[in-house]
Amino acid sequence: MNQSKINANSTGIGLRAPHFNVVLNEKPRLDWLEIHSENYFETGSAARHFLREIAVHYPLSFHGIGLSLGSSDDLSLSHLRQLKSLIDEFQPALISEHLSWSAIDGQYFNDLLPIPYTEESLSRFCEKVDRVQSYLGRTLLIENPTAYVQFKNPEMAEWDFLNALQARTGCDLLLDLNNIYVNSFNHQSDVQNYLDGIHWPAVKEIHLAGFTCNQSSEGEILIDTHGSRVSDPVWALYRQACELTDAPTLIEWDTDIPELSVLQEEAQKAASIRAENKAAVQCA
Repeated sequence: MNQSKINANSTGIGLRAPHFNVVLNEKPRLDWLEIHSENYFETGSAARHFLREIAVHYPLSFHGIGLSLGSSDDLSLSHLRQLKSLIDEFQPALISEHLSWSAIDGQYFNDLLPIPYTEESLSRFCEKVDRVQSYLGRTLLIENPTAYVQFKNPEMAEWDFLNALQARTGCDLLLDLNNIYVNSFNHQSDVQNYLDGIHWPAVKEIHLAGFTCNQSSEGEILIDTHGSRVSDPVWALYRQACELTDAPTLIEWDTDIPELSVLQEEAQKAASIRAENKAAVQCA
């Protein structure tokens, strides 16, 4: 299978099991599809079968959640072998992972946990990204995370950490605008500093998703649930991003998954915003 290509200024959606049949049988107009890599590791699984059928018609992006690149544990060779097998078979256009950790001492957690933004942590993360890219023979995109706690006395801002990671390893960046907004709201930080600080030429994919607002004794907290439409503040960030990058955009939806048509509506909204921005630039 030839390596798929995802065009600049295009919009994909996350492929989820409830939509397998409609995507395969109706072949709706979709620019591209992104999957969670680990859900397709089993070569004889129904999910892998569906992916083989669907991949004939759509470009693919693989989004990993289990490499635990920020952990002090060594990389899982078993995980890497399965990931490489999947990549070798389907040749996705993009391969991404998270700036986080999810395992220690062989114990895996059902979460993407934050790492300290220190030089020591950066060096460890760079070493693992280098090893993974060498093993896979492909460039990784690393995504900015949501974090509901913060470490004291960080040595650098998150965007500086990502910029340094990209410069040292040659990886690219996946910028999740919902994550930036959720973190800025929960930790009372300035989202504009993030947009001004990130190295935009390295951004090769953008994620958009919805959040949930929870009430606690200390006030409101936003949770990155990927279970609703993109919020107005995140669309506002997206309008800014469209002035700075033509990276393809993904609509993520992982909980309370609606009909496929709802994701298509969100993708069309992203396309309309990009078209408006392009028209404004041409008229300027």
